[in-house]
Formats: sequence, structure tokens, C-alpha cells
Amino acid sequence: MLRRFSLLLTVCLMFVAAPSSAEVMAPDELVKNVTLEVLDIVSKDKEIQAGNVEKVIGLVDAKVLPHFSFDSMTALAMGVSWRKATPEQKTKLIREFRTLLVRTYASAITSYRDERFEFLPLRAKPTDTDVTVNVRVLKSGRQPVAIDYDMEKTAAGWKCYNMYVAGVSLVLNYRTEFANEVRKSGIDGLIAVLEKKNKELEAGAK
Repeated sequence: MLRRFSLLLTVCLMFVAAPSSAEVMAPDELVKNVTLEVLDIVSKDKEIQAGNVEKVIGLVDAKVLPHFSFDSMTALAMGVSWRKATPEQKTKLIREFRTLLVRTYASAITSYRDERFEFLPLRAKPTDTDVTVNVRVLKSGRQPVAIDYDMEKTAAGWKCYNMYVAGVSLVLNYRTEFANEVRKSGIDGLIAVLEKKNKELEAGAK
């Protein structure tokens, strides 16, 4: 699965250098401007290219996470089980799911080399508060890869709550797995599985 999404975090990191201006940038403009800036940084960073996953994780923790709605992402991944979770369980699920996504895909950015990106026109009205930004990843000799971002407008600006790579949802990809674990051992059991997985990923990175 990591191989299938090898380009995913590379493009997720478009938010690393997101502007701090109080003005709310249009979602497609945000995606385009910052993607190009960040990928330029990645192409020149020898440590990242050499596979320094911890450095990438530091960047993600500091710069990326504020631009993602992990509450919405976790609720989407949990499906109907989300409504059954207590507030404490929801807090733990959000924390562990966020950590899982970051650690699982952090190594993907090291695979970036010479991909190009095509940013398609935004199909939305100025009053829309939920839009999809469409990007195509182009590499010589390969079919273009579609990466689509579902984004919602919040008081803090536009935030991403789901992504699709070649039509496969990053978030919904986990729903069956999570549902099976909840049926087997309950929500606390799922939390325990996520905690264990994150510890294994952390140990592996070190």
C-alpha cells in the first residue's frame, strides 16, 4: 500500500510553506503556489533525498498538520463507529490516526525526483465551502496519476479532509480495516492496534 501511494505525501507537503497572510487564499491557488515552492525545496534537500524520514516528519508536524482537518478525516475513516465513540476515545483515535498517516507516508517524499504537476481549473462557485482540487502528476514514460483533494472552508482557512490517488481514497482506504477491528475488539481494541502500529513505525524509523 505504501508503494501505491508513493507520491502521496510528496504532494501533501504542498502545505509546508503555506502563507501566513490573514487573507484566505483560494484552494486551487494555495495548492499550486505552495506545491511548487515546497517541491523546489525538496529537490534541493540532500538529507530528505537520502531518506531522512525523521526530518520529513519534523516538517510535517510543524507545517503540514495545521492545514488538515484530522477530526473530519478520522470520522470519515471510522464511518458509523465514530458515533459510538466517547469523547475520550475520539481524541485518542484522532491522535493515533494522525500519527499513523504521518509516519506511514513520510518516507514517500524521499521518492520525489522529476515529476511534474498539472493543476486543473477549479470547478466551483465563489460561495462553495466544500470543493475538490484536481492535480495530475506527470512523469515521462508513465500514465498521469490523478491526485484529488477534498477541501472544506473553515474559520481558519481551507483545510483538506480527504485525498484520492488514482481514484483511491486515502481515508476511506482505512474504513474496512477499522470496521473489522471494531467488530472484533471494540473501539478500544482499534486504538490499541493503532498505538502498537505507530510504535513499530517509530522504532523502524530510528
